[in-house]
Amino acid sequence: MARSSPLPPPPPPEGIRTWPDREALLRDRAVVLGELVRLHIGPGRLGLLVLWAALAALGWSFVGTGLIAFEEGYDVISLIIGLVCLVAGAAALVPAVVLVAVGVARDRRVRPLLDAWGALDRDPVRDLPLRAPGVSVVWMVLSFLLCAAGLFCCVVAPASAVPGEPYGLVALMTGLGLIAWVTGLIGLVKAFAHRRWVLRVLAGPPAPRAYGAAHR
Repeated sequence: MARSSPLPPPPPPEGIRTWPDREALLRDRAVVLGELVRLHIGPGRLGLLVLWAALAALGWSFVGTGLIAFEEGYDVISLIIGLVCLVAGAAALVPAVVLVAVGVARDRRVRPLLDAWGALDRDPVRDLPLRAPGVSVVWMVLSFLLCAAGLFCCVVAPASAVPGEPYGLVALMTGLGLIAWVTGLIGLVKAFAHRRWVLRVLAGPPAPRAYGAAHR
């Protein structure tokens, strides 16, 4: 797996800022904010989230198959198949959960940096691409669909269980629904967080000058 991009540093404290003029500050601010927005809601981040969710769904499918094999197993072969499925499922599910947790923790570090760099000044021209309305809409729509499908599976699978039917199948469908719901919820949180940042920081009141003290 490729190493993730390091996060940009926060802006220097006010007393030691060395930008010679406002234009230099705005250039650096635009570069850093562009990188932070890409790391937060860029198309690549959406692709990674969907990939991790698919890996988790694959892992849980193996786990559910293993549970069904144990439940319906009448011989040693069925038990061995069930055990192999459980091991394969854990091998896919655990890394996916870890990767999602790492991504969520990374997002929590990105948001304060977006606030800090965005608060340095305002630049309507350079800030326009940072709003990323199209990408935000894609995040919201896809995340909403995942949440809806996940909740549907979580509710319908237990409600439609037939007495005598393997409970492993219910666990399989409920688990897949839960994965879809959690993935969609993460996406919605990211999309709405970006929208709030745009309204609060990019569309907020102008910030005071933040370049070198000698030019104040």
